[in-house]
Amino acid sequence: MKISIIGTGYVGLVSGVGFASKGHDVTCIDIVEEKVDKINRGEPPIYEEGLEELLKDVVSNDRLRATKDTEEAIKETELTFICVGTPSKQDGSVDLSSVEKAVQDMVQPLKEKDEYHVFCVKSTVVPGTTEEKVLPILDRSGKKVGEDFGLGMNPEFLREGIALEDFLNPDRIVLGGWDEKTLEILSKAYEKFEVPKLKTDIKTAEMIKYTSNALLATKISFANEISRICESIGIDVYEVMDGVGLDDRLKRDFLNAGAGFGGSCFPKDVKALVNYAKEKDQETKLLNSVLSINEEQPVHIINRLEYVSEGVKGKKIAFLGLAFKGGTDDVRETRAFPMITRLLELGADVIAYDPEASENFNELLPGKVQYANSREDALEDADICIIQNDWDEFKNLTPKDFGHMKGNIIVDARRVLNREEFTDDFIYIGVGM
Repeated sequence: MKISIIGTGYVGLVSGVGFASKGHDVTCIDIVEEKVDKINRGEPPIYEEGLEELLKDVVSNDRLRATKDTEEAIKETELTFICVGTPSKQDGSVDLSSVEKAVQDMVQPLKEKDEYHVFCVKSTVVPGTTEEKVLPILDRSGKKVGEDFGLGMNPEFLREGIALEDFLNPDRIVLGGWDEKTLEILSKAYEKFEVPKLKTDIKTAEMIKYTSNALLATKISFANEISRICESIGIDVYEVMDGVGLDDRLKRDFLNAGAGFGGSCFPKDVKALVNYAKEKDQETKLLNSVLSINEEQPVHIINRLEYVSEGVKGKKIAFLGLAFKGGTDDVRETRAFPMITRLLELGADVIAYDPEASENFNELLPGKVQYANSREDALEDADICIIQNDWDEFKNLTPKDFGHMKGNIIVDARRVLNREEFTDDFIYIGVGM
């Protein structure tokens, strides 16, 4: 198939590379010339494990290209995925301005097309958006949905850091369509994916995305709330969740206590669902609590550190991990931000290190934090070390790696260390124990 993809962020570029690797002819569209040029050189503008190698392959084999020309790309393709950002507004609702702008750019080429063309939203939008916001704009073309063009919704379930692996080997594919013809064309795009495919109406597909993320976020906040109880009675929440996770009805995934959830999806999507429910006069007591626990957890960890260390004022703190999780350079809603903000308020000196995210994090707190070029430099003469995310290079740390610290307090906010190795010469503070 000839596929065009609007937007080259995490979802758009990963999807484009993934489709191209499955044999489709893909054109990626972005308004930023620098990103277009980089992609055409085989250089991804974002960090994702395995993405650079596969991008180089599909570009060199002429299965993927990037352009700023929306009209030409749509004229030359039969299926368009809309993968632009839908960030949160201040009230938690979804900002659809990028979606609406992208769709407006499709009206003219749709007018000039004689062949049937399917427009499919992959951006995360609340139920009703595709039919109530996207369709009226496409109707301006004078063409009729179901006769001249199709309309669909195909939510993504990609985890940043392993997004490419998730795209290539998904556990399910959800296809929402206006009519059977739309669903047939969407199915053709995924015909080489041998996984369960659920075909639904458009609103149901939109709701599946929000419900999935809300439930996963709920599991994380649940684990963090239980972790505080475990801390108060001196037991390990990870052992508790190991026992809970043996129940086939519950599973162990996403029951790890830590600093909370962040990134481009969970915080934004839960807030959007809460706001959407409010518009429908529905209460969301559980989801409100999920968000509240997530905001409290990073501060709880720092307050616990302050108690153990008898204050952090004037102390040098090595902060390892700035992205919201390991394997990505994404700092959106990272729990490092409230943790470091609290440390600075308490008068600590913070020197931070992340393999990929330092530059992005500096945009959140410009000039407030020192940055190290390596974990070794960050740990040099530090009084305290805090590990905030789960990069592989943090998981492999041993007591010897902390030998150049001045102090001996380690806060393992993601439980990546082998606690048994740190019982003698260190004060180990693990979340949920």
